[in-house]
Amino acid sequence: MTNNNLTKVTEFILVGFTDHPEWEIPLFPVFLSFYLVTVLGNLGMVILIHVDVQLHTPMYFFLSHLSVLDACYTSVITPQILATLAKDRMIISYGQCAAQFFFFTICAATECFLLSVMAYDRYVAISNPLLYRVAMSPQRCWCLVAGAYGGGLFGAILRTTCTFSLFFCENNQINFFFCDLPPLLKQACSDTTNAEIIIVLVGNFVILFNALVILISYLLIIKTVMKMKSSGGRGKKTFSTCVSHLTAVTIFFANLTFMYIRSGSGKSLEEDKVVSLFYTVVIPMLNPLIYSLRNKDVKAAFRKVTGRFQVSHLQN
Repeated sequence: MTNNNLTKVTEFILVGFTDHPEWEIPLFPVFLSFYLVTVLGNLGMVILIHVDVQLHTPMYFFLSHLSVLDACYTSVITPQILATLAKDRMIISYGQCAAQFFFFTICAATECFLLSVMAYDRYVAISNPLLYRVAMSPQRCWCLVAGAYGGGLFGAILRTTCTFSLFFCENNQINFFFCDLPPLLKQACSDTTNAEIIIVLVGNFVILFNALVILISYLLIIKTVMKMKSSGGRGKKTFSTCVSHLTAVTIFFANLTFMYIRSGSGKSLEEDKVVSLFYTVVIPMLNPLIYSLRNKDVKAAFRKVTGRFQVSHLQN
């Protein structure tokens, strides 16, 4: 049957845990609390970096953009998940689905590029600390951030165009919480071969390119640290500045790899659901915790800002 004889869908019906509907009610307050913590944590990190002069460095400049991305990332998806859980199913128009997919993809792709930029920043800081401020000037920092957003935008346009150039018809019920790639490809009526090739190539390039940049950066960092004199634990102390970033990178790329690069054999939609919930709800909440709990500068800035607030409150 040709596409001309089929009715193109104008809306999609998103459903949640179809096999376990009893999970929906208890999961709603859990995801709502995760969302509030994520937004408050990431916006709090941005405000803290902005108001404390000691954090006006390239590393925290990049971290502030990562926090903005995480807040946007979860805000594109989590309200949709909450609505789907609350109503058991949610109707979303074709245009809303495409917009959600686009903004979700641009946030994820930009975060990949930004994490590799942050790895490069750590390499420059450790390999040449005396010229760090010169090498990572404000102009260069803005260029690197603009490049990260540009790469994310380019990847999102390609993936969204390829996905929504497919023909969707008849069954418009998506067994997922939001408009993600795996369930959309399963719903397509037209041949998805060419679109999948382009989507996979773009996705693999974004993930593998940035993973390679991060790997090379850390190999060079380790080489530099190994050359340092071991007296006083200088090498260990120097590498400790990378621990938070390395933790965030490992969690983020491990989930993306499991979701998009693993082979199609043995893939299950229920597995995709669990993994997608983790990288859209949990990871954006973890990043500000990862960067604050192990970071003395952030802790000191937080105590300083809260101390100023308490003094101001007492004076008023």
